[in-house]
Amino acid sequence: MLIELKNICKSYPLGDGELPILKNINLTIDNGEFVAIMGPSGSGKSTLMNILGCLDKPSSGQYLLNGKNVESLSSDELADIRNQMIGFVFQGFNLLSRTSAIENVELPMVYSGVEKNERRQKAERALIDVGLKERMDHQPSQLSGGQQQRVAIARALLSNPPILIFDEATSALDVSVQDTIIKLLVKLQREKGITYIFICHDLALVSMFSHRIAVMYLGNMMEQIDGDKLSEARHPYTRALLKAVFSTEQEKNQYIEILPGEIPSPLDIPTGCPFRNRCINCQERCASEKPPFNEIEPNHFVACHYPIKN
Repeated sequence: MLIELKNICKSYPLGDGELPILKNINLTIDNGEFVAIMGPSGSGKSTLMNILGCLDKPSSGQYLLNGKNVESLSSDELADIRNQMIGFVFQGFNLLSRTSAIENVELPMVYSGVEKNERRQKAERALIDVGLKERMDHQPSQLSGGQQQRVAIARALLSNPPILIFDEATSALDVSVQDTIIKLLVKLQREKGITYIFICHDLALVSMFSHRIAVMYLGNMMEQIDGDKLSEARHPYTRALLKAVFSTEQEKNQYIEILPGEIPSPLDIPTGCPFRNRCINCQERCASEKPPFNEIEPNHFVACHYPIKN
């Protein structure tokens, strides 16, 4: 097991108390998996990413990385993990505007003290891997959005990390470019055996390529399911998201269902099930008792008292 999260909670100080962001998150990720973590804004995805990427520590719970308890590590040890094991690709490309693609890719190695010839060779190899052999000397303004994201991916691949974390890395790109980037990522994963953690809010996108999908809502894990079985989702929230997905192949007059209600404020989360004020299956028990996160089928976990039957 590469990653194992056990009852991870994260809170931040707020006035005289604390604001809970993550609540008892459980998640396992194997080597070579492509795992998507999805949910709306405010669901806790980015906070969970920071913990998975060793940028922050949980308030409670246990994070095991290759069997090692991350919370017990020093700041220097965490920095070593980030430098050697984890690559990051963010929504913004974060490229220096007056610097060529290859110089942007080389930059982290400059700060690490890598010799010029070595870093040039590594940067060239990374840019070739992402299909930018003919664009190495172009500045960001001379590259399309998709090409700029490829530069960011090449930079993340430099140290051959076993884990790559993507934070909304395709949300700023148009649909056709998203498709190109995803196909590139799948190709690189097959070639290099990298584990991908893909933070996203687009269920239609992640359903196309993920081995597993984890659905979050208001800091809670609602459902985990294999990507190729997404149509068999059992949680009312996941099912509502599936009904709201727009498809270019659907009938012209087909109705797209909209999830009623608003996401509650994290300062005023309902008692019991956090989704109950928007759930079509809500019953009295849902208001008084928070549903446990149970495995209802092999590798299929749901936090719901009354999961929808297929």
